[in-house]
Amino acid sequence: MKLTYLGTAAAEGIPGLFCQCKNCIRARELGGRNIRTRSQALVDDCLLIDFPPDTFLHTLYHGLDITKIKSCIVTHAHSDHLYAPDLEMRKVGFAILPKNAPTFTVYAARRGYEMICESLKESRVQPERVQAEEVIPGEVFEVEGFRVLPLPAKHAPKTTPVVFVVEKDGKRFGYFHDTSILPEESWVMLETLDGPMQLVSLDCTEGTMVEDSLGHMNLSQCIRTKERLLAIGAANEQTVFVLNHFSHNGENTLYDELLPYAEAAGFVVSYDGMTIKF
Repeated sequence: MKLTYLGTAAAEGIPGLFCQCKNCIRARELGGRNIRTRSQALVDDCLLIDFPPDTFLHTLYHGLDITKIKSCIVTHAHSDHLYAPDLEMRKVGFAILPKNAPTFTVYAARRGYEMICESLKESRVQPERVQAEEVIPGEVFEVEGFRVLPLPAKHAPKTTPVVFVVEKDGKRFGYFHDTSILPEESWVMLETLDGPMQLVSLDCTEGTMVEDSLGHMNLSQCIRTKERLLAIGAANEQTVFVLNHFSHNGENTLYDELLPYAEAAGFVVSYDGMTIKF
């Protein structure tokens, strides 16, 4: 299995569009892996995770041919993870698609599903171009040959947030963004996994901030999540743990600054364009 991080930032990106904080100034100076676009990932070159406003940039920067993508799973209804207006760009008159191009189907929990349906109706996107499917937290669904388990997340409740455990051919990974330490109902479901995840991607929006975050995580919360996953057998010593989804408002969230803290705790720091095979 292969996971490509197309974007690794929180809502504002790094540097923030209008921001002159020390982190944004430093990111502009350093460039490279310290520049982060809004969060999005790609599994095995066929399954998108999230549809942010930077999807267009990702088609340019990372060679993503989105006309070949059939499916996208969405974590929640915040605009940096679901920018529904851009789905209009696939309708007749806006996009000339190859013959037999697949329908683009977006899978989201209740509020995200409603937003997609509202946007498609308002913009009159042809149903053969874009479809929406509602997913239910705790209920496995299948897409692109993957078994996907959406778990309740601890984030803004009105966005019906979920995180995902994705499995195929005996390999599985956890994609846990946007969330604080998971609610107990999700831990109960993680305890039922019949083997460890090979990779776990964790929200580290706040970097090394000391105070715990309520809707995201800092490095300390990521460490506690890692320890609990190991304790229940949902991960093991071979599991790769990755930090992702960073805010300029956090502490030491630039790639160069966070790296030594992360490595000391046994984490990989994601960056835009990073690919991990597992």
